[in-house]
Amino acid sequence: QVQLVESGGGLVQPGGSLRLSCAASGTIFSDNIMGWYRQAPGKERELVATMSTGGTTNYADSVKGRFSISRDNTKNTVYLQMNSLKPEDTARYYCNVTMYGSRWWGPGTQVTVSS
Repeated sequence: QVQLVESGGGLVQPGGSLRLSCAASGTIFSDNIMGWYRQAPGKERELVATMSTGGTTNYADSVKGRFSISRDNTKNTVYLQMNSLKPEDTARYYCNVTMYGSRWWGPGTQVTVSS
């Protein structure tokens, strides 16, 4: 089994920054993809950014140039640096890990961008 725990969410003003962290525990294979998804009320869950163990990244068009994903493979931890935040970024952010066809999710952390 795999467990994911997110941290770093909160309330921030437009234009501000936050850094999210997600630590994975359990049976983690050496080849995997970790990433972040988000879901706002009334909307579908959408991809924000992902990163493979080897360093391949993928970003949603809406966050390119503002968000940056990174990971520490020795700690099985993935980070999301969010800059120039907009009210439209308000959502619950979920950590995800995918490996060998299986997917796991964390409980999520709330990010609210408001003045």
